[in-house]
Amino acid sequence: MTTADTPRAGTRTTVQKAALAVGAVFLLVGLLGFIPGITSQYDQLSFAGHESGALLLGLFQVSILHNIVHLLFGVAGIAMARTISGARSYLLYGGIIYLVLWIYGLVIDQNSAGNFVPLNGADNWLHFFLGVGMIALALLLTRDTKRTTARA
Repeated sequence: MTTADTPRAGTRTTVQKAALAVGAVFLLVGLLGFIPGITSQYDQLSFAGHESGALLLGLFQVSILHNIVHLLFGVAGIAMARTISGARSYLLYGGIIYLVLWIYGLVIDQNSAGNFVPLNGADNWLHFFLGVGMIALALLLTRDTKRTTARA
């Protein structure tokens, strides 16, 4: 870890704040997926697979596995937000993962065993926007940091 990677004690860079916010949202979404009422058809929540009929906010298909992935992704974001490079990596590689997941969701048969997470059309397009947004945050919010550290 370099000096440029560690802000002054008690301060966070914009990219760190963004990673922390994204992580906190994933953590919240993971928790909300386990709350009846916020997750409709909660009685149809299964561990994994396309048979899970539970819908977060009545729109996004979820399962126990899907909720756990959101929780873990949230914890990772909060932990990695401690450093600039960790925050950038979380947003960049997390965004790439979500774009791969978007493509995966588009090509699999949603009624097949391949849809083990599970994913529906709303999930797919949310994954696209998350992927693009996270990558954009990683690149745009660290653009000046790279120039500054390259001169030092």
